[in-house]
Amino acid sequence: MSTTAADDATLTSRTDGRGAAWRDRLQELLAFASLIVIFVFFSIASSSFFTYNNVTNILFSTVVIGTLALGTTFVIITGGIDLSIGTGMALCAVMSGVFITEWGVPVALGVVMAILFGGLIGLVNGFNVAFLRIPPFIATLAMMLVAQGLALVISGSAPIYFTEQPEYVKISTGNLLGFDFPNAVLVLLAATVVCVVLLNKTVLGRYTFSIGSNEEATALSGINVRKWKIIIYALAGLFTGLAGIMISARLGSAQPATGMGYELQAIAAVVIGGTSLAGGKGSIIGTLIGALIISVLNNGLQIMSIAQEWQNVILGLVILVAVYADQLRKKER
Repeated sequence: MSTTAADDATLTSRTDGRGAAWRDRLQELLAFASLIVIFVFFSIASSSFFTYNNVTNILFSTVVIGTLALGTTFVIITGGIDLSIGTGMALCAVMSGVFITEWGVPVALGVVMAILFGGLIGLVNGFNVAFLRIPPFIATLAMMLVAQGLALVISGSAPIYFTEQPEYVKISTGNLLGFDFPNAVLVLLAATVVCVVLLNKTVLGRYTFSIGSNEEATALSGINVRKWKIIIYALAGLFTGLAGIMISARLGSAQPATGMGYELQAIAAVVIGGTSLAGGKGSIIGTLIGALIISVLNNGLQIMSIAQEWQNVILGLVILVAVYADQLRKKER
């Protein structure tokens, strides 16, 4: 290739990269605009929507969905999926109850142990996907059932209450900074910052995108794809454990049957936020916006007394639109 041709190829590559970056930013802006439109609509439709207590409830519900979605974003960018995050969250909540209320472990240590237990769940998922070559859908579906069963067995199908550990409840409902602002939201914001840095500024993030864009080429370049897949699923598991802490701290109890359905909302948040189910493309900020959209929709429809069945229909339609938009973007490339 001549120097001129090489320069042209480099220029074309840079132009394509900039174009992709602009499309990503546009997707985030569109998602944010959608959030504003939905918020304004419900504010006009119901006088009970735009109140401090209700906005706080929306933020609280976003914490759990958003925390699960943050870790899931990494998995989906690799072209994978994790269906075990909902029941895995419930199992981690139960384990925190076992560690703290039954074993007498200090609250801080119990929290760390529960989060690490979530990482163990993700580690098993990653091993099954990377080394046993089990398709992510099947591997995590099996783990979903295993986690659901273990949560019920370990808890005896009964909630574990933190009545003697008020400091545990304050992890979610307290006000660390002295403002009338719940700790749970601060935890979500901190987790978001961590994920933004991991995805955009570290080797982990670069390999996450590389695996999702072209796994075979990534392996041929000398990168240990199996190892990094395990790390990525383990990371998602850590966020599953954190979500288990946040939901049990908010409720003041570990409810073994609370996890079902959360995985679908978290995955929906990731997709609505612009992450491609085909892999290779995604945004943490977009995921957070997607989680807010899910929470605002759920809350607004409940305030308007829309039946749960119709809420599911509307959410399903929103997901279809988001996936179709992703298909259109891929055709444009």
